[in-house]
Order: sequence, then C-alpha cells, then structure tokens
Amino acid sequence: MSRALVTGAAGFIGSHLCERLVADGWTVTGVDSFTDYYSPARKRSHLAGLAGDGRFTLVEADLCSCDIGALVDGADTVFHLAAQAGVRRSWGDEFRHYVESNIVATQRLLEAMKGREIPLVYSSSSSVYGDTRTLPMREDHPTAPVSPYGATKLWGEDLCDLYRVNYGLRYTALRYFTVFGPRQRPDMAFSIFISAALADGPVDVFGDGRQTRDFTYVSDAVEANLLAASYRGEQRIFNIGGGSRCSILDVIDVIRRLTGAALPLRLHERARGDVLDTWADTARAAGELGFAPATGLEDGIAREIEWYRDHPGDGAGR
Repeated sequence: MSRALVTGAAGFIGSHLCERLVADGWTVTGVDSFTDYYSPARKRSHLAGLAGDGRFTLVEADLCSCDIGALVDGADTVFHLAAQAGVRRSWGDEFRHYVESNIVATQRLLEAMKGREIPLVYSSSSSVYGDTRTLPMREDHPTAPVSPYGATKLWGEDLCDLYRVNYGLRYTALRYFTVFGPRQRPDMAFSIFISAALADGPVDVFGDGRQTRDFTYVSDAVEANLLAASYRGEQRIFNIGGGSRCSILDVIDVIRRLTGAALPLRLHERARGDVLDTWADTARAAGELGFAPATGLEDGIAREIEWYRDHPGDGAGR
C-alpha cells in the first residue's frame, strides 16, 4: 500500500486528488492551512466524503511554519498542490502572500525532502508561459509570466530543479491549463458564470470575451498526478490540458444552453496579468505519461452546474 502526502488537500484539485488516492488504496495525509482566500468552511466541506475514513488523515498546518519533516516521514510520494492561487489578486499588497505560500512554503518542503529519495509531483500553471503568440504552448517554449502569480509558480519550478541538481530530488512538474469542475474556486470564471446563470443575473466579463483558454476537467488533472507519481523517465515538466480550447463567449453560450439562463454580459477592461490565449501541446504528456483527457468541455460544465445546484450556498464570492 502506498502512502501519500498531499499539500493543499482541501482545495479544488487537492480534495479530488485525496478522494482518488484513497479510492485507489493509498493511505493519505492531507495538509491544509485553510486560508481565507475563500471560505474555509467551503474548503472543509470538500473533504466531507473522507471523514471517518481511516486511510485519510487531515493535518491543519501552515507549510511556512510547521514541522514539514514530520509530515514527510513515511510518505512514498509527495503531491504539492498548496499555493496562493489567482492571477488578478497577486498584485500590490497581496503579493507577499504569494511569496510566502508559493515560494517560501515550497522551499521549506524541498528542504524537508532532501536525501529522502521520495518523488515529488509539483503543481504548476500555464501562467508561466505569459502572453505568447506562439501556439500551441510547448514545454520547451520560453517562459515569460505576465503576472506575479505566474512568476511565483515559475520560481517554484526553478526551486524544484535546483534541488534536483544539488540534492538529487526526483520531481515532476505539471503545468495545468484552466482546470474546471465541481468545487472550482469561486473566483474562477466558470464558477462566476454558473452562479450568475443560476441566479438569473448578468455576468461580468473582463475583456471582449474572445480570449481563449484550453480547459481541463478536474478528474483529468487528478489522473495526471497519478501518472506523474509512477513516472520514472527523464522529462520533468509536462503540460496538462484538456484539449477543449474555446473562447469565453463560447463557454457562456454553453452555460446558457445548459441552464436556460439569458446571461446578459457586462464587459470590463481586461485584467492585468490575464493572457489573451492559451493552448496546451500535450504530446509530451501523452507520450511519456500516457495522459489522455477523458472529459470534454460540455460534459464537464454540466457536472459543474449540477454541483452548484446541489450546493446553492457556494456561489461566486464564497
């Protein structure tokens, strides 16, 4: 039986990963600091399905100050998902939270893993590429983040590689492309659009809505983590995209069709740090990891809508 440490266990992707690991027979220690970026109560509810399961232990702790070595002890694999997320809030006074959660916490975890020969799966982001006009984005494409958030995720990748070169750390970094599905963070676009649709209200769109994203369903992101945990090849960085690239306006049309809502638009200036387009070249992940996304955009949106209908108090902003 394998033993995993999952950081950011109560978050969007982290909670789904914990459930999958336990279902697959792993013993899991999940750690989360329950920051107030959005409702801590909502995050706790993400783990309700694991309550009372002897194969899952939740530790409430801050990676910037806790004894990480004690958490790593006994783990066969570490999945590092803990981070301060969000492009738009990463400017100004909020930046220090991104430095602490995305850089300092990662460095402390890497220090605790020195000499243990435990593989690390590091959750990165397509934000590291920046606003490139060269599409699709390949792992060997130059990285030039245009937001503080993207910069901190790239620094996290660089730290992993520094510990590989100097201490022999075995790691795999997964660059997610716009993950969506049940439990998605309330500040993310799909959550905002679906909440507006179910409330029969207007929807705020930053930019003209023609910007595109490569959308990835959450269970596909989870599957990528499992594949990366067993990977023993030479590549270290992989794009994880769902193959469902379309515009924001197209997404809104899908939500209109599935909910019957009018969803009138209120257009705003494009937010600083938001890129125009993303599109993942996943050939490396397919060839090396065996990654193949299984859930398309419309099916995934339908499942997220159903989740919001079942959780009416968890709309945008909570």
